[in-house]
Amino acid sequence: MSEELDRFYREKAARIKDLGVNQPFREASRGFLKESLKVDYSYNFSWLGRPIIQYPQDIVALQEIIWATKPKLIVETGVAHGGTSVFLASMLELLGGEGMVLSLDIEIRAHNRPLIENHPLAKRIKLLEGDSIGPEAIAEAQSLAERYGPTMVMLDSSHTHDHVLAELRLYSKLVTKGCYLVVFDGVVEQFPELYSNNARPWGPGNNPLTATRAFLAENDDFIIDWDLLNKLAITAAPEGYLIRK
Repeated sequence: MSEELDRFYREKAARIKDLGVNQPFREASRGFLKESLKVDYSYNFSWLGRPIIQYPQDIVALQEIIWATKPKLIVETGVAHGGTSVFLASMLELLGGEGMVLSLDIEIRAHNRPLIENHPLAKRIKLLEGDSIGPEAIAEAQSLAERYGPTMVMLDSSHTHDHVLAELRLYSKLVTKGCYLVVFDGVVEQFPELYSNNARPWGPGNNPLTATRAFLAENDDFIIDWDLLNKLAITAAPEGYLIRK
C-alpha cells in the first residue's frame, strides 16, 4: 500500500473512532433517527425496482461487509417487497460465482412474489414461505450452507424477543468465521416513547435488541462491530452488526 493510501486509511480510522465519542454528532444522529421513524422514512427507497425498507446507511454498510467478506450464501428472514433480496442478489452478482440468497418469510404476499420471481436477478434468489424457526426453513438453510460455503445471515422477520432469540440461536450456527450476522430493528428499544403503545406484539423490553443482548451474553463466538456502528450513526440495527470470531 502506498504511503498516501496508508495515510488515508489511518485518518479514516481516526475519524470513525472520534465519531463514537462525539456527543453533539451522536445527539444529532439520534434526533434524526427519532424523527425519521415517526414518518416511516425507511419506506421511501427502492433497489433495482423493488421497494427496500431499509435506511440508506444500512444499505451502504451491507454493501461494504458483503464486498469485504464475500459470502456465497446470504440467508435473510423477512422478505416484504423483496427489495433487500434483490439488493443482496445484486451484490452476489457483482462478486461472481454461484452465490445465492435464501429469503424466508411466514407469508410471501401474492402481489410481491411474481415481481421478485420475474426480476432479472431472480436466478440468485430462493424464496421459501414458512416460519423462519420451523424445521423446513432450518433444514433448507443448513443444506444450502453446506453446498455454498461462506454464509452470512440477516434477521428481519418477527421482532419479538423470543422469536429473534430463537433465530439467533439457530442461524448463528450457519455463519462462517469472519462473516456477519445482522439483526435489524433493535432501534425499537432505543425509543420507548415511540413504541410503548405499539399495537404489535413487540416493543420496549421485547424486541431484537433485547434478544441480541441475551444472545451475546450466552454466546462468545460473536462480537459487535462497533467501528461500523460508530460511522453509521443512523441505523435500524443498533448493536446488531455481529461478526463471527
